[in-house]
Amino acid sequence: MLVVEAIRTKDADARFFAAAPTRDQAKAIYWHDLKQMVPKVLMQNQPRESDLSIRLVNGAEIIVVGMDRPERIEGRPWNGGILDEFANMKPGAWQENVRPALSDRKGWCWLIGVPEGRNHYYDLWRYARAGNDPDWDGFTWVSGDILDKEEVEAAKRQLDPLVFEQEYGASFVNFEGRAYYPFQDHLHCAKLSYKQYSVLNLCFDFNVEPGVCAIVQEQVLPGQYERDADGLQMLDKPITGTGVIGEVHIPRNSNTPAVCRKIIEDWGNHPYSVRCYGDATGGSRGTAKVMGTDWDLIRDELRPVFGDRLSFRVSRSNPDERARVNAMNTRMLAGNGVIRMMIDPAKAPNVVKDLEGVRTLKGGSGEIDKKATPLLTHISDALGYYVEKEFPVKKRIATVAPLAI
Repeated sequence: MLVVEAIRTKDADARFFAAAPTRDQAKAIYWHDLKQMVPKVLMQNQPRESDLSIRLVNGAEIIVVGMDRPERIEGRPWNGGILDEFANMKPGAWQENVRPALSDRKGWCWLIGVPEGRNHYYDLWRYARAGNDPDWDGFTWVSGDILDKEEVEAAKRQLDPLVFEQEYGASFVNFEGRAYYPFQDHLHCAKLSYKQYSVLNLCFDFNVEPGVCAIVQEQVLPGQYERDADGLQMLDKPITGTGVIGEVHIPRNSNTPAVCRKIIEDWGNHPYSVRCYGDATGGSRGTAKVMGTDWDLIRDELRPVFGDRLSFRVSRSNPDERARVNAMNTRMLAGNGVIRMMIDPAKAPNVVKDLEGVRTLKGGSGEIDKKATPLLTHISDALGYYVEKEFPVKKRIATVAPLAI
């Protein structure tokens, strides 16, 4: 629609935007396709790579915009545009920045994306569907109408039920309550074994109170089996999944070297590979203020013990919190009832306490409430960095909800 409107317009100063939460996202989503969709004979000149704009022979311009700074949309008026992944944009971007920029020309806009809980996107969706404003409407394309049945069934096996409803069923799922809602001690707690010649995964979150690290190994989970098409367990196919076999939890006045020394005390004789995961920011509090980043401190403490067997799998930036929680919940319980994460409650009691007690913000879209239980969240965050890094929940289809003004 964006390209068609730009080609058809008789306004020689018409301007249209294609926007996403960041400039890099917007470029990845739109730029290549726009250059292919606009016939070269209708381009006034070559597309401008520096500012991601295409000028047409009729004078109209199409511009790709990042909404990490919503004020970029202000200044000159717009005839229309698309806000993609709108649920991940700043809550006030529509009312404060985009809507006023469309007013002069009575411009149109499509707000599209995947539901992300009951946030600002949900509010506009409800407004559009209420039918009280003739200029607004909402539409949904669920994955079952677009993808092959086999693909949808594969997603159902891989995702936890609420995540599946959100990502593939276009549902504005309410995640309020327990952040890790699939967790049940009778399903997810069991005595687990330590494997001497398997990778030992150390999962860090950096705090003073408490200082934490979750100790994880992938292993055959007791009593868990793959399921057939009818949901029946196949007893000849045991499940290999994430086993939390230990933890470090120092309640007061901790620091990163203290956590590492406890790791060395408990696990220093591990003869196989050791991998570190955790908070990418690595050092905004405590020891790191005066002694270097937390990751530098970990390397200094653990390298002399584990040598070249020590490695780090830390992303350049932290994943979105909902992505991390979704990955944890899906690992604990997929939509087809398969469990791929278990905890040894005797060796990791604080992991169990976190999974039972961490809450989400009331009225939020699934964000963790850090203030409600300040002594919780840290060790489950640490575990979440590992799970999201190794077993992320992949979005495979964008559910579209266009609106017009």
